Amino acid sequence: MNWGWLAIAIVAEVIATSALKAAEGFTRLWPSIIVVIGYVIAFYCLSLTLRSIPVGLVYAIWSGVGIVLISVVGYFAYRQSLDWPAILGLTLIIAGVVVINVFSKSIAH
Repeated sequence: MNWGWLAIAIVAEVIATSALKAAEGFTRLWPSIIVVIGYVIAFYCLSLTLRSIPVGLVYAIWSGVGIVLISVVGYFAYRQSLDWPAILGLTLIIAGVVVINVFSKSIAH
């Protein structure tokens, strides 16, 4: 279930960060509430993940996948364009997460 907690943490963080844009500096109530709840869920689930997976690996996966998902949300929800260097960088982040998961001996498979 540790990978499940990590997935929930990532999704909650992406929702919270997306709502952070909509909260407009915490001047809008409902998006601000979503931000707080999302980050509480994200960090709680992240803490559960850290019981059995090393912190460096968890954070690399959490941040890498989060960056990619936030970029996708920004593209579709907020019409924020991604140029080729940004797409290349996101591709390299995905490749890094795959390398960690497939080849790292620091992670239990």
